[in-house]
Amino acid sequence: MDTVAEIKSMLIILWNGGSFDDERYQYSKRILIQNQKTRELLPLWLLSSFDGSSLYAHFDSLDIPINQVHSYIARELDPAIQYLLSKITIHDIEISGALSSYDNHSISAVWKKALERKNDDPEGAITVARTLIEELCKHILDDLKIEYDEKCDLPKLYNQCAKSLNLGPSQHTEQQFKQILGGCQSVVEGMGSLRNKLSDAHGGGRKRVKPAPRHAALAVNLAGSMAMFLIETFQARKDEGLGESNAA
Repeated sequence: MDTVAEIKSMLIILWNGGSFDDERYQYSKRILIQNQKTRELLPLWLLSSFDGSSLYAHFDSLDIPINQVHSYIARELDPAIQYLLSKITIHDIEISGALSSYDNHSISAVWKKALERKNDDPEGAITVARTLIEELCKHILDDLKIEYDEKCDLPKLYNQCAKSLNLGPSQHTEQQFKQILGGCQSVVEGMGSLRNKLSDAHGGGRKRVKPAPRHAALAVNLAGSMAMFLIETFQARKDEGLGESNAA
């Protein structure tokens, strides 16, 4: 939905005489047309326009009052926006809220990118899902003033972050907690393996398996759930004074 909304905003700015980024427009349109349903819902004039000049020429040729062009753009893109809105789940909204409460820009931007690509770009979505966990772990460790190796792999980074939040399985004696927290470790390890096998982060040979949207949904949903759990735990530990004790 954010991609369509971005294009809508770009078109309105273009009509109002503002600057237009042709490369950004082409990139955003490529993401949308990768999904057959989204492509079918986009207006033909948008699909056939490749830059700001051709778009402006289309608007200028419309047989409608100049002050109604904004409404025309909104009406033409609304079917695609409504379709993409229908794909957003309550779970996605809850995770978005949790991430926004912790970080209003960088982490939330990664999450939005994962949601955008989940249906249209499975390989890219899997890559971004892993990036979400990696970025969040680094943010939390930075906030706790704990040093880490920038080049360490995701499982090691997560384990360091988890232990700083008292989420390491070895830090608990109750079998139920050890099992759940061990499962969280396995999810993160599996995320790294899934990314290496199915994402667009590495080149593949002829036998490479192409991920389906369901694979991307699995990766994104797991990453989102883990991110929300880490943030809620960090905020709870912060209220208990964990940040001050680690900084000392």
